[in-house]
Amino acid sequence: MFQRKKDLVGIDIGSSSVKLVQLKEVRGGYQLTNLGMAMLPPEAIVDNAIMDSSAVVSVIRELVESHKIKTKNVATSISGHSVIIRKILLPIMTEEEMEASIQWEAEQYIPFEISEVNLDFQILGPDANDPSQMSVILVAAKKDFVNDYVALFRECGLTPLVMDVDCFAIANVYEANYGVAENEVVALIDLGASSLNVNILKGGMSVFTRDIQMGGNVYNEELQKRLGLSSEDAERIKLGDESGGVPPATVAAIIEDATEALTTDIQRSLDFFSASSADERPRKVFITGGVSKVQAIRTSLSQRLGVDVQLIDPWRQISYNKKDFDPDYLQAMGPLFTVAVGLAMRRVGDK
Repeated sequence: MFQRKKDLVGIDIGSSSVKLVQLKEVRGGYQLTNLGMAMLPPEAIVDNAIMDSSAVVSVIRELVESHKIKTKNVATSISGHSVIIRKILLPIMTEEEMEASIQWEAEQYIPFEISEVNLDFQILGPDANDPSQMSVILVAAKKDFVNDYVALFRECGLTPLVMDVDCFAIANVYEANYGVAENEVVALIDLGASSLNVNILKGGMSVFTRDIQMGGNVYNEELQKRLGLSSEDAERIKLGDESGGVPPATVAAIIEDATEALTTDIQRSLDFFSASSADERPRKVFITGGVSKVQAIRTSLSQRLGVDVQLIDPWRQISYNKKDFDPDYLQAMGPLFTVAVGLAMRRVGDK
């Protein structure tokens, strides 16, 4: 009679690790049922592209087996320069008319051959300045890039049923945990190891996205370069380990310089949004991703933007059994799991 939507396991492949989350739908929300993370070898994923598929396959297989995952159905996501997201204006039309004309419309906005991309869209509604036009979010992903990820999961014995985009998965998490106020403008910033993403929502809808090809690796690179450290030592010192004998003041100065570079690029993106959009500047800024754990970046962003900058808590409205999951671990690792949580919320047939 009522077909239950298929449960999916959310698997997020980052540049340094694979994260896995499984959620169960319960009355009024979600319950955490499974959680896992495994590190990837260096250079297995570079600029979101799979460089060493056999290494990634073995990490995912081991993660799935060790967590006794029963379902083969996966929701995953992609990001980076093989994914283009554009907000465009088109004459008012129905969803069906849009489906029929999407390829022709997209040709004007996508810098790839249309035959080489998978296209999707979301109609946002009539344009505030011209009611005869509607705002549409257009998403294009290069087919060979998507096919690489699909092939990877199939090699793991898994079935990728949903292919999302990282920034939309994070928006999912924000909406589920914080709710959406009409016309409220919020910036969600994903601070990853090799790239940053700025996604601005208005009333829960994405109205601006930008990828910046710079991420938390800039901290490690600067520490390695200036102090002659290995990548492992640089990572430890970045996160506050003082056992390496490097004076804290020296580390603080290097962290400050790298933070300045990152926050300058984020501020430029928000300035560009304000200059090119009729919407007001975001009044709330939420950050996530591994680099958001660096306290200096939160402080610096808050000072630069003149607004309170908060960490997204992906578990805020998600129930879990404290016997199965350590609350301290969940809080400490939350920023790393945000994309995977958003993917685990997806169900087959979602738009």
